[in-house]
Amino acid sequence: MSQAIREQPPRETRGPLLVSTARELIDHDPGAGHPERPERLRALWRSLEEEPLVDTDWSQPVPATPEQCARVHGSSHLELLETVRGKRVRFDIDTAASPGSVDAAYLAAGAAIDAASAAVRGSHELGLALVRPPGHHAETDRVMGFCLLNNIAIATEAALREKGIERVLIIDWDVHHGNGTQHHFEERSDVLFWSTHRGGGFYPGTGRLAEQGRGAGVGFTVNAPLPAGAGDGLVVAVHEEILVPIAESFEPHLVLVSAGFDAHRRDPLGGLQVTDRGFGRLGAVARRIADRHAHGRLAFALEGGYDLIGLTGGLRASIAGALGEETPEPPLLAASERELLAALRAAHGAHWPALVR
Repeated sequence: MSQAIREQPPRETRGPLLVSTARELIDHDPGAGHPERPERLRALWRSLEEEPLVDTDWSQPVPATPEQCARVHGSSHLELLETVRGKRVRFDIDTAASPGSVDAAYLAAGAAIDAASAAVRGSHELGLALVRPPGHHAETDRVMGFCLLNNIAIATEAALREKGIERVLIIDWDVHHGNGTQHHFEERSDVLFWSTHRGGGFYPGTGRLAEQGRGAGVGFTVNAPLPAGAGDGLVVAVHEEILVPIAESFEPHLVLVSAGFDAHRRDPLGGLQVTDRGFGRLGAVARRIADRHAHGRLAFALEGGYDLIGLTGGLRASIAGALGEETPEPPLLAASERELLAALRAAHGAHWPALVR
């Protein structure tokens, strides 16, 4: 493959998959040895170009506007990003910016909007924002956890305010809890935030079972913290037996996925044991919900995933599942896993009676 293709995603074909991404996203460079590195996107571009799953329409996104970002982030946050634009700075032990990072962050948010818009239009079966920096840890006024702007929250607000969508389901299967996304929407009932993640105080320390929203949003935050070592059987069962019945009641008009792949068993940061097959099944669950309730409107935005083989394998499998490829049954659950499922069902059943019928 030519160096030009390695540095920039191809844009020749059209089909059921829209991939919104841009060469400028690799200009975000947190520094040598950082797990959230430019090679992540290069590996995904190579994989989808050299062995395409389906015909693919490659889309060049435009940056999210300050107005679109201001629906999620406060003025002090956006002013901070303007202050560091074009500079190299470290915000905290995990999160740093290089001269191209702020432009990449606005472009990543724009790609998430682009992918969601394709889903809303119905022009593609799946919209996929291949982006970095990731977004789900970014708070209203705080950069954290590798994230500068909250891509999925910005795309959700754009769909609600610009596209006539009334209810959005956000599925976050990243191994880390999407604290920024939860906190932005936790007082609202037009967005259901669902998260599976490693619990037990794992970074960022949020996402406890008792966190179920506030005020008008009580019940519309649904956390399913998982024990270290959880694999395909438990992760898939939680989605199929807890999320699917909740979605049946919520009836979303659009399904957006914070698609992190650091729950993959190969990942150096995660501590869960999900395989490519498990991610394929998760993609199929998202498709089932979108087809039943949202006229097929489904889009993914990339979050974590730091082993390149696990990242590419998990992403490809989830795309295949979301586009209808048959996925194998997950392993049978152990008794302790069944007990955890029962605890989740009981914890969320007060707000979602379908779980306890």
